[in-house]
Amino acid sequence: MPPRFARRLLVSLSLLLPISAVRAADEATNLKHFRDLAETRNYTLGRPVAPRITPDGKHAIFLRSGPRDPTLKLYELDLASQQERELLTPAQLLGSADEKLSAEEKARRERARQSLKGFTAFQLSSDGTRLLVTLSGKLYVVARADLKVSELPGSGWIDPRFSPDGNFVAVAGSDRELHVIDLGGTGVPPVSQANHGQDARATATARAITSGATETLSHGTAEFVAQEEMSRNRGYWWSPDSQSLLVQETDESQVEVRYVADALHPEVPPTKFFYPRAGTPNAVVRLMFVPRIGGKTIPVPWDHAAFPYLAHVTWQPNAPPCILVQNRTQTEQLLLAIDPATGATRELLREKDAAWLNLDDNAAGSTGSQRPPFWFKDGSHFVWTGESGSAWQVQLREASGKFVRTLTPGYERIFFEKPSGWDHSSAVFWFYRGLIGLDEKAGTLLVRGGRDSRETHVWAYPLSGEGNPRQLSVGQGLHNATLFTESRFLIRTTDLFDGALRSEVVSLATGQVVATLPAVAEPLLKLPQTELTRLGNWLEGLDAAITRPRTFTAGKKYPVILSVYAGPTSKMVTATIRAFLPDQWMADQGYIVVRIDGRGTPGRGRDWERAIKGNFIDIALSDQIAGLQALAAQFPELDLTRVGVSGWSFGGYFAAMAAIRRPDIFRCAVVGAPVITWENYDTHYTERYLGLPHDNPEAYRVSNVTTYAAQASRPLLLIHGLTDDNVYFQHTLQLADALYMAGKPYELLPMLGTHMVSDPLVRLRQQTRIMDFLNRELRPDLKP
Repeated sequence: MPPRFARRLLVSLSLLLPISAVRAADEATNLKHFRDLAETRNYTLGRPVAPRITPDGKHAIFLRSGPRDPTLKLYELDLASQQERELLTPAQLLGSADEKLSAEEKARRERARQSLKGFTAFQLSSDGTRLLVTLSGKLYVVARADLKVSELPGSGWIDPRFSPDGNFVAVAGSDRELHVIDLGGTGVPPVSQANHGQDARATATARAITSGATETLSHGTAEFVAQEEMSRNRGYWWSPDSQSLLVQETDESQVEVRYVADALHPEVPPTKFFYPRAGTPNAVVRLMFVPRIGGKTIPVPWDHAAFPYLAHVTWQPNAPPCILVQNRTQTEQLLLAIDPATGATRELLREKDAAWLNLDDNAAGSTGSQRPPFWFKDGSHFVWTGESGSAWQVQLREASGKFVRTLTPGYERIFFEKPSGWDHSSAVFWFYRGLIGLDEKAGTLLVRGGRDSRETHVWAYPLSGEGNPRQLSVGQGLHNATLFTESRFLIRTTDLFDGALRSEVVSLATGQVVATLPAVAEPLLKLPQTELTRLGNWLEGLDAAITRPRTFTAGKKYPVILSVYAGPTSKMVTATIRAFLPDQWMADQGYIVVRIDGRGTPGRGRDWERAIKGNFIDIALSDQIAGLQALAAQFPELDLTRVGVSGWSFGGYFAAMAAIRRPDIFRCAVVGAPVITWENYDTHYTERYLGLPHDNPEAYRVSNVTTYAAQASRPLLLIHGLTDDNVYFQHTLQLADALYMAGKPYELLPMLGTHMVSDPLVRLRQQTRIMDFLNRELRPDLKP
């Protein structure tokens, strides 16, 4: 080697090594930042979960994990002294053993998107003296006075619930029957770990109150589409007097069966799932009244052929049990009241919509799971919600179902004092987000909603229809509340765009905060550099968010990542800053990350949502592109010659469609767990928007990704969990096969897991692969 060339090479290496070292350091820092996000769940672990106030108003009971440990433990806060007490931990019951979940419990948690561990829920007895928890399929009663724990008989239990009088526990069993456990009157004797519950089992007795279950017939649990699409995870309801239960019977004999195998363990038999895909038979759902002690049942008849879906069920004191049933196309529904003595039903109201009827799945009653109707204590009236106008409104109705008046303003012009950043001369609209409860003593309805589609506030509206509403929350963000009328408290949860996140106990009498529930979450030290904006006018404009790198340089052009969902039921642009932490992590690697909510996404009124009827992609794609172009006009740092799109589930579907159909806009796509062929997704979701396949074949053709696979010209990274039982791996294989047969390249990243990705290391590795792919396609400056 000539000396002069050798010297030149040494000089070059001396320049490259520091650059490589810096890049390696940057990559290590980036990995640590995302690992922090994954391990803290965006800095939300360690916050109180599912808090409740005891009936005497003296304590708050809640679940809480560690700041980097997803295992939930049970705690109590004394509201007067502000002293916290640990009530029970999983380790006290299991020791060093791991929690074991049945296939049924794993499926229930997947439906509820529950990825935490330990005590994922608890029940508080009506007198507040005892708690009920489940762990590894076993039931435990905790006496609050002395913290003595009693194990109840049996195992493999699902969805346990105290009776209203607190003397019994109803629970679904692994034998697919509903059981009632008699706690022996006032309680269960305490049991030490040494005898492992023998004394409790001798005193508390369990018996099945239903019979006849088979492999395809079950009692006391909700079917797949109810859990996945209707937000109904219950299959039985106690009578207010604790004497009987309203029980669901589910016949899945005609439902298609799918088998999911663990490819890493081929020696394990596949798991069987009843999965009703679009156009195929659903489960047949029936209801019956069953005495608490078992015996003769009373069936509840309704026109099952015309209204096969059981959407909601409520049974409140001094009111009849009520059910909401829908027709197959979800264009008509009935609210029915039931006579518990005979099972006969009477119609309270009937609703129709030419496109479809949404379910009010956002309601949060005093138990955290109650749905409309909310009945007055004297049974004279009830509160209902509906979209009979242009948007959701809360209605007051007589016990007969007769309409009295609307209680919330709905989709109409309201002029208001100018808050910061709003144009006071514009007309705005009130967006309903969900019921909280009735405070009859104060004469108010508590409801979630507001005048900004990106925020949610807590409001009190007068039941009389006279007087002005009061906003009970302050600050840009998402606010929620749970009402406890007996103790006259409200637990208000605040998640602000400035990073504040807290749960407060508020007095209904004074409106003052009496306690803040203690949290142990790690502090969010650096907020994302995210800006919320509205593209267009207040009514018809697109909600958008833009996140810049922390090292942003004005005048420089940056490649763009469109982080997308773009479909029904989920909104991407909301005023909660923690949602944008992953966006900031991507942006800090040299990108502008944007989110856009177009037509078809929720929370903007009836016409906005129903614009996509019969076609999942055309309007959604048009709006996302229009939003990108409007953002680029407003923020010139966006380089629209280098745009990648990344999404999961419906977002993965959209990403595939975007890159295949509009390669002039999108350079590449990350396609996560996508629905590819909608005739292979479930009935209740798919048919709501596309109709039945045999009635609307064109809707399914135009919405099918494989219809356009031969047009693919941009790089695609396909990611999917092999054991996904919501969007089956079949979908990604169908796209991969269509691309392969068309001679189109693609990359495939199969994952060991389901539709959720919660394990921190798995999330880190997955996101690293995604960024490697995006860097390769959008950042040629990073190539060696």
